[in-house]
Amino acid sequence: MTKRFLTLLIIFGSLALRCYPQEINLNDRLRKIVAQNGQAEVTIPFNGKISTEFLTNNVSISSVKNKTIHIILSRLTIEWFIGQNIDYQIIEREESKGLISAMNMTQAIGWDKYPTYQQYDSIMQSFRTLYPTLCHLDTIGTSIYGKLVFALKISDNASVKEDKPEVFYTSTIHGDETGGFILMLHLADYLLKNYNLDSRVKNMVDNLEIWINPLSNPDGTYRTGNTISSPTRFNANGMDLNRNFPDPLQPGVIQQKENVDMIKFLRKHKFVISANFHAGAEVVNYPWDRWPRLHADDDWFYNISRAYADTAHAHSVAGYMTDEMNGVTDGYAWYQVLGGRQDFMTYSLQGREVTIELDVDHLTPAANLNTLWQSNYRSLLGYLENAMYGIHGHVRNSVTLEPMSANIFIAGHDKDSSQVVSDIKTGSFVRMLAPGTWDLTFSAPGYHDKIVSNVVVISGQKIELIVDLVPIINEVDTTNPEVPFLYPNPAADEIKAVLPQGIIGAVNIKVFNLTGMLMLEYNTEAFAKTPLSVDIRSLTRGIYSIVFSNNHTKITYKSRFVVIK
Repeated sequence: MTKRFLTLLIIFGSLALRCYPQEINLNDRLRKIVAQNGQAEVTIPFNGKISTEFLTNNVSISSVKNKTIHIILSRLTIEWFIGQNIDYQIIEREESKGLISAMNMTQAIGWDKYPTYQQYDSIMQSFRTLYPTLCHLDTIGTSIYGKLVFALKISDNASVKEDKPEVFYTSTIHGDETGGFILMLHLADYLLKNYNLDSRVKNMVDNLEIWINPLSNPDGTYRTGNTISSPTRFNANGMDLNRNFPDPLQPGVIQQKENVDMIKFLRKHKFVISANFHAGAEVVNYPWDRWPRLHADDDWFYNISRAYADTAHAHSVAGYMTDEMNGVTDGYAWYQVLGGRQDFMTYSLQGREVTIELDVDHLTPAANLNTLWQSNYRSLLGYLENAMYGIHGHVRNSVTLEPMSANIFIAGHDKDSSQVVSDIKTGSFVRMLAPGTWDLTFSAPGYHDKIVSNVVVISGQKIELIVDLVPIINEVDTTNPEVPFLYPNPAADEIKAVLPQGIIGAVNIKVFNLTGMLMLEYNTEAFAKTPLSVDIRSLTRGIYSIVFSNNHTKITYKSRFVVIK
């Protein structure tokens, strides 16, 4: 062996030893960051070799920009990611240096520093104390660490539930996306202080019930402490709460505690319009996130999203919300999200929600909070005002004139659960639509459908309707209907079913919720001219389908009913 060959062998051997530990060290470095901080951010090239759909099923994508996928890893996802042998870069940020905490309440309500958790609690309590007529403080639930998830209601008679459209702003479901947290506190303060000073604010507060949840993931933001120092995207269990809502195609996912509480709150209020606030980009993202097809009201969604972004453009520094998407995108066109809150609100609850990314920095530096407010507060007002436009109305029983729940849909237009449902107790509904002429169909179990034709929708205007539905059957106890007739409907504890003659005998009963999940099933005996009782006390408030099947003839009928609590 020559001396030269031996020298080359030593050099190459040394390089090999250096390369192999570097790969190991990168993974170990990633593990160390997650262990210390609760999360780590990595980027991979968006080059078509790895689909975002494959990734979003397994890790939390925070954004896709400049042909780069940004991923936030938690202790639950890091080993899966490492196991894929994907080339990646670790992004180490120093953003937490800008998270200046308020020293006292005076600084905290200046909205240019971050409050401690105790100060946040005090701020929310002070709103109620200072404005008892305009403000009602509620709690959605508690986090895993026991921190309160607050919701503030602002209306001209806040302590009373009135027949007004309910609207909802919620922020910081990702605990390290902090700008929206302060923006929501600032907005609540602005609405309350300006109620008697600004006609626009007064009009909104008089005609809407405005709900604001500044911080929906307090464990991610404050962790186990009282100040914001190293917040994480995830909750205390390492779960991304904005990937943990019931998905249209995967409704059975087990929800985290914060989401169980939030879903109960959302089902109770059935918000007409809502938005949730994030960071990591600057864009208004509208449905759908889940699939590539467009929402039935895609034009309307685009227009209100465009209005938000354009208003922000007009009142901000050059370059704000002007990235490659110019401030607006439909979710799937950006990247796919499964189990997101936006699609849950819009699909499962027939609401209308967008996701607003406020800042390219996840952790908005305290020095930039006032700039963020000046860029967005006019847009925040304008977005909620959409709930005062479009078609507003009430659905009633034509015989008793009592309010009732009904599906309101547009034939040939609505799809993917885009219809709206009138309120069980008041019969009220709001259908926001793009300008045009529309034919609305009103449908409810046990009633004849009614079509209201040629309803003209004009941008920025409100149209009011009163629609009376005619019952199919009046003498329920002696009638042999052609389809099952359910009464009372809506009901709280029990419904009675008058079944067609052909299904009398041994009957199987199944009850499904709107997502298709089986809620009840049992066998019973149905007799001619005798209403069949169905116990619904175990069901929560909502709309359900019920299927009656004769066990021998296999004849099957289906109907729907509404549960009130």
